[in-house]
Amino acid sequence: MSIAKRRLSPEESRSMALGAARDLLIETGPQSVTLKAVASRIGRTHANLLHHFGSASGLQKALAAYLSDEVCGMIAQAILKSRTGEGTVRDIVDLTFDAFDKQGGAALWSWMMLTGNEDALDPIVDAIHVLVDDIGDDGHDDREKHDDTLALVLMALGDALIGERLAGSLGLPRDSARDMAERQLEDALERWKCEHEA
Repeated sequence: MSIAKRRLSPEESRSMALGAARDLLIETGPQSVTLKAVASRIGRTHANLLHHFGSASGLQKALAAYLSDEVCGMIAQAILKSRTGEGTVRDIVDLTFDAFDKQGGAALWSWMMLTGNEDALDPIVDAIHVLVDDIGDDGHDDREKHDDTLALVLMALGDALIGERLAGSLGLPRDSARDMAERQLEDALERWKCEHEA
């Protein structure tokens, strides 16, 4: 019996729908993330998805939470590896930039802003906040980590939206913003190491 035909638990059905929504976002953009399109992709009914998400807006908000949890988990692991010498600062930069570019985070953000669904961004903001608190030495009071995270996220978001065109118009290599973010984070990591070795 195929997955599409067998009875799924609510958690399985929801997870399958969010995976399909993420794929649609990456393949064809945020405007294609509709209840009907997702239902069609996973062989479910519109009513089934309506039951799980309540509306297209609810689906988009759940997708934002799903993406942010996934991406923040990967970034947190990369940060911990870079601190122990197992990973590099560039890993952190690339994961963050790819989350907004290749994984559709920037497209989803801009689409939700344009459609007035601004509260759907809350899961992304909350996940980033939790990530920074978890990796910061003093939790929420680690002001420097908040500054570093703000700079990295803004650079990644801006790069995904206009980076290619802007770099081209300035005659800079396409990865210039990533290189700048890497240098900033390397400086921050060096400061962290100095403080912990003292």
